[in-house]
Amino acid sequence: MGLSELGRFSEPALLVLISLADGPKHGYAMQHDIAELTGGRPGPGTLYGAVRRLEELGLITPHETDDARRRPYELTSLGRRQLQAELERLRTVAHTGLRRLATA
Repeated sequence: MGLSELGRFSEPALLVLISLADGPKHGYAMQHDIAELTGGRPGPGTLYGAVRRLEELGLITPHETDDARRRPYELTSLGRRQLQAELERLRTVAHTGLRRLATA
């Protein structure tokens, strides 16, 4: 399954994937990580809506744990590949935009 079949990621979904890129996290830890990255903390509805969609797409999965109070998630191998592809696409877009600004 390619990115074109999955569609583009919403910003919250992309931020969840980035947050999970360095290992499993539960919701509060993802919120904190995203806040450090962006300066804005996603609300629970936004965060868990993105988590649900990413799980349905097979990009993240619940991480096995003995802690019943917290449910951490982790990237699947498909999620890691899709995140890599999306970040490379965004790098190209950002590079082009910055180059055009410099010549304007």
